[in-house]
Amino acid sequence: MPYLFLSFAIILELMGTALLKSTKGFSVLIPTIICLLCYGFCFFFFSKALNHLHLGAAYATWCGIGIVVSTLLSVFLFKESITLAGIIGIAFVLVGVVILNLYGVK
Repeated sequence: MPYLFLSFAIILELMGTALLKSTKGFSVLIPTIICLLCYGFCFFFFSKALNHLHLGAAYATWCGIGIVVSTLLSVFLFKESITLAGIIGIAFVLVGVVILNLYGVK
């Protein structure tokens, strides 16, 4: 169940992040409200996940997946570019999250 809560937190964080661009600095009401709700529920589910998961591993997973998917969203949804160095950096993030989850916490 904690990984389900963590998954919900990650999905909601990604939805909020994707909507953040359409809020235009929180000046457009509907996207702003939805964005803030996504972030609010994201933290709620993350707090539930932390009842059973180590903070370091859970936060690294949340952030790592968030970085990778938000970068993919920016490239494919918003047509922003990414360099080879950016791709290598994302690979390092993924490797770091895997190592932390497998060997970094007890």
